[in-house]
Formats: sequence, structure tokens, C-alpha cells
Amino acid sequence: MKRFHYLLKINTSDSKKSWFRVGDYKLMANMVGGIETSLPSDVPKDMKNLIETYRKKNDKTINDIIDFHFKFEQIHPFQDGNGRVGRLIIFKECLANNIIPFIIEDEHKFFYYRGLTEYPKVKGYLMDTCVSAQDSYKRMLDYFVGV
Repeated sequence: MKRFHYLLKINTSDSKKSWFRVGDYKLMANMVGGIETSLPSDVPKDMKNLIETYRKKNDKTINDIIDFHFKFEQIHPFQDGNGRVGRLIIFKECLANNIIPFIIEDEHKFFYYRGLTEYPKVKGYLMDTCVSAQDSYKRMLDYFVGV
């Protein structure tokens, strides 16, 4: 995850800021969508617990991957770029578990953010958004298989 962050943020304007840690966990507290995230001092422990819990699952499903993503976003381990890193992890984990991956395109962004916000109460919003994006990706894959 830190490597993904490094690759996404190196040579950006953020990488020139003294307080911004490219490829490493955040130094300053942050919020996302008005929701408090893990304090910088808690991030290593929170990430370790999240990863250990996820790795214990044997046959990972799309639901497991999306749940991991939500919890990753709740921790918000990096100062910036968490969404991009998180969505890369989704893509990678889908491929690693023989699940059709997906990309959250601009047309789905509002629903994706709503899904993250509402996930503790209604998991279906985020699940439906991701499955819809997965359907779009599958149509694209089917097109190219036929070419």
C-alpha cells in the first residue's frame, strides 16, 4: 500500500511539502466527508489489524474486498491519495481472487462517495455502486474478447 502511495504521489506538488510523507503514513490528522479518521499515531496499529483480519479470510468475495476498502478509507492512512490507493487495492484484490475488477468512473463518483458515507448504516449503496461499475467493466472485457 505504501508503494502504491509512493508511485501515485511522487513528483507531485504534495511531494515537495515538508509535512507530506510520500509513500508513508500521515503526520497530521485528517477528515474525510466530515468523518474523523484514525489519528496519525494510531495508523500503524489500525492498518496492521485491518490487514491481519483481511488476510485470515480464505475465499475472499467481492463483499470482503469492499468491506476492506471501507475500513481502509475510515483509517485514511495517508495525508492524501487514500481514495486512489484504496481503489487500486480493490482492483488488485479482485484480480488476485479471480473476481471481475472494476473502476469507479466519474459517472459513479457521487454514488461511490454516498456509499462510503452510508456504509455503516446501509452497505447496499456502496455494494450496488461497485457491482454496477463491475458490470460496466465486464461489458468492456466482453467487447475486447470478441475483437
